[in-house]
Amino acid sequence: MLIHLKRKATILKPDQSRVLLRPFNLGDPQRVGRIIARIMSLPEDQVGTLLDEVSAEFSQRHQQIRKLFLERFEQVRKLLSTDEKFSEQRKLLIGSYFLAEYSLESAALFNPSIVPHPDQSGLPTGALRFILSLRATGEGHISSITFRTGIIHADHRIEVQRPSGFLTEPRQIPNPRYEKALFERKLVELRLTNEFTRRVMQNLGDWFELEELAVKIQSELNESRQSEGLLEHQNTADGVWMVAKSNCEVQFQPDQELSERVIFPTTPSQRNGIEDARFVRFRNDDGTHVYYATFTAYDGRVVMPELVETSDFLRFRFITLNGPAAENKGMAVFPRKINGLYAMLSRQDNEYIHVMFSDNIHFWNERKAVLKPTFPWELIQIGNCGSPIETDAGWLVLSHGVGPLRKYCIGAFLLDRDDPAKVIGRLREPLLTPNQNEREGYVPNVVYTCGALLHNGELIIPYGLADHATGFATVPLDEVLAAMHKEDH
Repeated sequence: MLIHLKRKATILKPDQSRVLLRPFNLGDPQRVGRIIARIMSLPEDQVGTLLDEVSAEFSQRHQQIRKLFLERFEQVRKLLSTDEKFSEQRKLLIGSYFLAEYSLESAALFNPSIVPHPDQSGLPTGALRFILSLRATGEGHISSITFRTGIIHADHRIEVQRPSGFLTEPRQIPNPRYEKALFERKLVELRLTNEFTRRVMQNLGDWFELEELAVKIQSELNESRQSEGLLEHQNTADGVWMVAKSNCEVQFQPDQELSERVIFPTTPSQRNGIEDARFVRFRNDDGTHVYYATFTAYDGRVVMPELVETSDFLRFRFITLNGPAAENKGMAVFPRKINGLYAMLSRQDNEYIHVMFSDNIHFWNERKAVLKPTFPWELIQIGNCGSPIETDAGWLVLSHGVGPLRKYCIGAFLLDRDDPAKVIGRLREPLLTPNQNEREGYVPNVVYTCGALLHNGELIIPYGLADHATGFATVPLDEVLAAMHKEDH
């Protein structure tokens, strides 16, 4: 059966001019103090002149730049052991010295996933508005999540809106609330339960805030100083605090365009990157929807699968995934519960695709292998390319396969709708292979996606090109299904 896959002309390339203002951390409070002392020695009239020059140079690249200068000054001021008075202009100038531009996409813009936009109003007949998430990689190979919006027209033409020239990080929700029972379960999973944590948790209510937790931890550490075991308790306290900080919430402002919103690594587990987010529009039991995204958090040493949740792409909640099956890369949530349970695809062993079920989206305890490398183009490893797509024929899953010379191709397989541990169909040949125009880039010979979308019988596949840029392809669903080899199970 011939498959008519069409590559679209639209290519999203990394744009080095899209820069984000981030803290310039020197790490040494004494050095910070010396730098501020030099700025304090400048005459007030020179301070004003310098501030005007800096503002004029950078205000066209960043919104509300003076507000950012002032916020950064207040952060730096906490490092100083002085009550010295600062003029408003000097505060702003000091703040400017401890900020730096970060080019979000200087290396790559790739590995996209696509979901329907929450707002489908005002569209032409047969069109669908979408949100595209992308992995942006910049200096130091640090990856973050950035967004685009666009429209799939009735004739399957893909229109991606031009991004804004500004970039903004969300504000941390200053004091998020935690559910005690869920938090304690996470501590058990991470083997952080002992007498110290029991004393901390017993004094907290069914719901508690971060500040309350901080007070209880410090109180117990103070008690520990009067007895043996302070070092052990400090290690436990650090672990509890890491769990709390890794389960956090952030908020963008409604007037910020979607393309301006950047989710940059913030939690301890993410400090070196948020990689390959797989977004899915999840239908709750009551018919409402929420968006989940699994992603790989990287702290510079260890990779961890994590989850982010949002209903509006303004407020995002980061959630740690726990349990013996919550490990490695490539987890992808099914778009609804199956037989009353959450379902997830995964690849814990770097080779096979597994399916998992759970009554709680935070915890994953068991896995079952459903697919192994079989064909020449995937003999090194296989994995999912995003969340399964529900069709009348079954759950359609795009997969990646790695073959000779580490060449990545995109394939597809089909799972039973009622029992997704059962494979009922599989493509013998790749659906998408890097062509001559797609081979060159940051990582040669790679096509890869983190999620496709089905619209009016057409499969819309955004995909990364050589880990550098992003393209689009479309293919009729019927042709993909007809080409599948039936699996015997």
